[in-house]
Amino acid sequence: MEDRRSKIEDEGIETISHLPSPISHLPPISHLPSPILLAGPTAVGKSAIALLLAERFGGEIICVDSMQVYRHLDIGTAKPTTAERQRVPHHLIDVVDFTEPFDAAQFVRLARTAVTEIQSRGRVPILCGGTGLYFKAFLEGLGEGPPANAAVRTELEKTPLPQLLRELEERDPVMVAQIDRQNPRRVIRALEVIRLTGKPFSAQRAEWNRADTSRIRHPASRIFCLCRSPEDLRARIDARVDEMFRRGLVVETERLLARGLDKNPTALQAIGYRQVVEYLRGMRSLEATIAQIKWRTRQFAKRQMTWFRHKADVIWIDSNPGDDLPAVAQKVAALWIALGNRQA
Repeated sequence: MEDRRSKIEDEGIETISHLPSPISHLPPISHLPSPILLAGPTAVGKSAIALLLAERFGGEIICVDSMQVYRHLDIGTAKPTTAERQRVPHHLIDVVDFTEPFDAAQFVRLARTAVTEIQSRGRVPILCGGTGLYFKAFLEGLGEGPPANAAVRTELEKTPLPQLLRELEERDPVMVAQIDRQNPRRVIRALEVIRLTGKPFSAQRAEWNRADTSRIRHPASRIFCLCRSPEDLRARIDARVDEMFRRGLVVETERLLARGLDKNPTALQAIGYRQVVEYLRGMRSLEATIAQIKWRTRQFAKRQMTWFRHKADVIWIDSNPGDDLPAVAQKVAALWIALGNRQA
């Protein structure tokens, strides 16, 4: 069957809307390639595609997820299963204890180290996840912001979010217009930097990015973003949440709570855990808790999609309920190769 092709505007790269299967029909890579960057909203199916790509190209997966870095937060963060980790090596999962802090700067250091090590073994790094800030930091750098200050951060964490937003609006109106107002971690970090330096966070970030010489500059570094129809994604999210409860999310949360989960507001931001903690404390029924987690996850997925839509370096990959997973992986693989990840 003749391929149907369409140009990506301003890039001179052909996307292939129909590709033969299986994925193994693609030619082998024969030089040091750029990482494969696979993104998308929660429950879109990134992990399954990443596994197929890793098996095709001899790759290893680097998880780009701000919550999967925490040990013991397993069911609620939808970590890869033991069987999946045995199929393909995974990196940046279970990096720190859930009582410890973790931020984008740490992610960048660890991810770049992992990329170098994977490539030194002649394998392909596959960065897969939905944390847009981590992708941005990996590709563009974060600069040299001041390190976290425990006293300042503790004070900010005790302050209600509306009050934090008012302070940020007064001290950095540019940043308050850009930041995710529903994400306390981002708001707290911006105010922490402002309080420590006395300067607007937005202006400092621009300076850091201009000065950052460590950012990834590979011309073939593009983000492949999986997307589904709103109806399909909603059904997948609902099914995932139901499966989490069947697997024992309540028991896992009880165990984590006994070990101090509520002492780390960052880890507690993982959707599902806070709501189950509130259920365990008698604040709502189990049925209402499940419904709220589904709703919050859908809202989170919308924010993820909004973030990626504003990125210029994204190539969108449609995925539909009846699609064969190897065919979707084949499409990503062909586009990645078209970006120059093989010798002529």
